[in-house]
Amino acid sequence: MAKDGRKYIFVLGGVMSGVGKGIAASSIALILKQRGYKVNLVKIDPYLNVDAGTMNPTEHGEVFVLSSGLETDQDMGNYERFLGIDLGPADYMTSGMVYQSVIGRERALGYGGKCVEAIPHVRDEIMDRIQAAGQKHDSQISVIEIGGTVGDFQNALFIEAARVLNMQHPGNVSFMMVSYLPVPGTLGEMKTKPTQNAVRQLNSYGVQPDFLIARSKRPMDEKRKEKLAIAVSVRPDHIISAPDVDSIYDVPLNFEKDKLGDVLLTSLGLPVGDAADMQEWEVFVKNTKVTTPEVRIGIVGKYFDTGDFVLSDAYLSVIEALKFSAAAVGVKVLLEWVNAKEFEKGGDIETLRAYDGILVPGGFGESGIEGKIQAIRFARENKIPYFGLCYGMQLLTVEYARHVAGIAEAHTVEINPDTKDPVIDVMPEQKELIKEGKYGGTMRLGTYTAVLKDGSIAREAYRTAEVLERHRHRYEVNPEYVERLSKAGLVFSGTSPDGVLMEIAELPKSEHPFFLGTQFHPELIARPLSPHPLFTAFIKAARDTKK
Repeated sequence: MAKDGRKYIFVLGGVMSGVGKGIAASSIALILKQRGYKVNLVKIDPYLNVDAGTMNPTEHGEVFVLSSGLETDQDMGNYERFLGIDLGPADYMTSGMVYQSVIGRERALGYGGKCVEAIPHVRDEIMDRIQAAGQKHDSQISVIEIGGTVGDFQNALFIEAARVLNMQHPGNVSFMMVSYLPVPGTLGEMKTKPTQNAVRQLNSYGVQPDFLIARSKRPMDEKRKEKLAIAVSVRPDHIISAPDVDSIYDVPLNFEKDKLGDVLLTSLGLPVGDAADMQEWEVFVKNTKVTTPEVRIGIVGKYFDTGDFVLSDAYLSVIEALKFSAAAVGVKVLLEWVNAKEFEKGGDIETLRAYDGILVPGGFGESGIEGKIQAIRFARENKIPYFGLCYGMQLLTVEYARHVAGIAEAHTVEINPDTKDPVIDVMPEQKELIKEGKYGGTMRLGTYTAVLKDGSIAREAYRTAEVLERHRHRYEVNPEYVERLSKAGLVFSGTSPDGVLMEIAELPKSEHPFFLGTQFHPELIARPLSPHPLFTAFIKAARDTKK
């Protein structure tokens, strides 16, 4: 093994982005974990942002927040969901992080007056971070995903770091390329040439892939596999066919059926042992495929008129959390996207009657806000189960303040800084930073404790008095309005331990089957084998209301 007793698997992308490197890395790690190995996962993003928090979700996808508060790429969410573990800052890096660290050390004379350069200093920083992540987890195998596509200028240094690591630890490093094999409609034939070119590009960096994950619309036949093997010098049994599947959660099961775990461990010189214990995972996957009964959930958001790709990216964790709870409850969840802006233009609010549940996810900004408030009011007045996440709780509070508590001009200062009744206000410690235009890192981020109220829907769902949940927001319910809202009937069933911050707002079951919002993001800790209790309670309410 390597000097630090660890094996390394690098997962890279070929031909184009979006071919499923994150799912492949997650599936490999799950298989190895279920075979009894201690595994850690690392995500490398080549962009210069220090974290993912300042990027627009319509361009980059969801910002996934770790327990530590670090804002990361959505693949970190897949890692946590597949492995069922919490990851930390050591498990994620961007080019911005790496350069910031190197430049900070240079400014502090940490290099002893040397000329600081990309090679070796930046490269060595990358290698140090990769090795430190494995040491932190005390793992036997590190799985490292390098973002982007082979040939991208911005990920060259990361591939160089992997190459040098392979030279330093011969026989203990494996390279896996996830590549795409198109099937042009006019030809109907799977083409291997783009993958051949991608492998040659990787060869130009001094790296030869040991494995190919062949992504395509349909399975790869043996004849084409043999042809590709000869062309790129990868053994036929190291080329794994990965056709499109109904669910990403089928991928580790398919990999295990194709003996990927066996050949990967053999390649790394590790005992193969027994097949991975995937029984619980198989039960979960089976439960996701039930066809009846159905519950229709309307997700009311603002990103739904910017392209279909946004639906699965901007709200990825919410979508997955709903699937996990639906599988646990034994129903098929049908998700439909409702553009809040349409209600502002006079769209028929009565269309919401078609849904068994309505959910407003997190978000920022003015776009679609009044449409969301209309949807929340409709759900409340018509006893349709409603679940609000972060912004969805803040708007729940504004709606209730306006239409029940009699605070007609209630608003959030995020939208109207001069509102007469700032029911939702910015946290005091952040006001000065926002005035100065310093938005990066100015939010309440990471895991905080919430204390739950006896007899509430939240307490019944969690079955415990205190919970730990992850946050990502700048605004809170204004404490000056809590008493007035409470007297009007809104129950703040979750608060910070000191009682200052309102974490959960709800209506009693006697008034509504499920009308609840959370200031935190419960979707971030929902997992396939451990669905989130509030999502499960929401799905149950939608099912029961439908009945």
